[in-house]
Amino acid sequence: MITRLTLLMVFMALVAGGCAKKQDKASVQREEKKSAPQAGKFKIGLVFDVGGRGDKSFNDAAFAGVQRAQKELGTGYEYIEPGEGADREAALRQLASQPDIALIVGAGFIFTDDINAVAKEFPEKKFVCIDYTVDTTKPLPPNLSAIVFKEEEGSFLVGAIAALVSKTGTIGFVGGMESPLIKRFEKGYQTGAKYVRPDINILVGYAGLSGEGFKNPAKGKELALGQYSKNADVIYHASGITGLGVFEAARTTKKFVIGVDMNQENEAPGLVLTSMVKLVENAVLQAAKDVDAKTFKGGQVVRLGLANKGVDYVYNDNNKSLIPDDVHKKVEELRAKLVSGELSPL
Repeated sequence: MITRLTLLMVFMALVAGGCAKKQDKASVQREEKKSAPQAGKFKIGLVFDVGGRGDKSFNDAAFAGVQRAQKELGTGYEYIEPGEGADREAALRQLASQPDIALIVGAGFIFTDDINAVAKEFPEKKFVCIDYTVDTTKPLPPNLSAIVFKEEEGSFLVGAIAALVSKTGTIGFVGGMESPLIKRFEKGYQTGAKYVRPDINILVGYAGLSGEGFKNPAKGKELALGQYSKNADVIYHASGITGLGVFEAARTTKKFVIGVDMNQENEAPGLVLTSMVKLVENAVLQAAKDVDAKTFKGGQVVRLGLANKGVDYVYNDNNKSLIPDDVHKKVEELRAKLVSGELSPL
């Protein structure tokens, strides 16, 4: 006969086993966020922007830089992916407080104020903020490097491509969070398109007014389908994970789309006209190399554009059949004029 004591013991064993499984899983998840450095090397701490890993765009580009540093320099890494309503300043501080982390990267303009504060608190550590919001009235901490990309230059070129390739005379733009940064993407795109085709019609939509605008694929699809239905045959997105919905709309309608930040040609094979790439990966890797060589220079803004290969557009074997030779030639002429200063992207 089974006693109450026996049943209690069986129950406790099952609970303990379940807890053990949960602990094991949690441990694995933590390990996925860390990588040990080689002997004598340091670790890089990375805090992701809205959308986190898997956005196939800005965040993944930053993480690719960390991974290249691991491969090329032997550095380790640890990253934090903030959840809903997370305290980014606390995440930065958590990484900076660890003795083996020498470089802390904040991926996104949202980090600007928080990374300023934490950099001052940890003067012995090195900090990098990607897409830093520059305020000329406030000096940068001497241990903080502010990385700023000239998105408007690359956007100018893909805008020219969109306008020259369009058969309907209407193109579109889908932004994530309506903000000064994403407005630069939009403005460069519009300026480039109108420079080569003054009568081009450009439809514009944004997914939101907060960071949520970068992680809403359903809204991205809705906006894109709306623009395609209004005769747009090319849409450029600058919207993080929201852009995955734009690609879905492109696949549904069989119309062109332009990717952003990374080469996104695999998201809609045969329909990605090009991608405006921001070489965030290279910027993160270079910062790690500077820390490793003890040549890191903080207290300054680093501006990366066409001239120093900070931004570009994709033209390769997979998409050159989509971009006629005369269009490619014209866009390369525009590149030269932007680099020389003869043309303004805004």
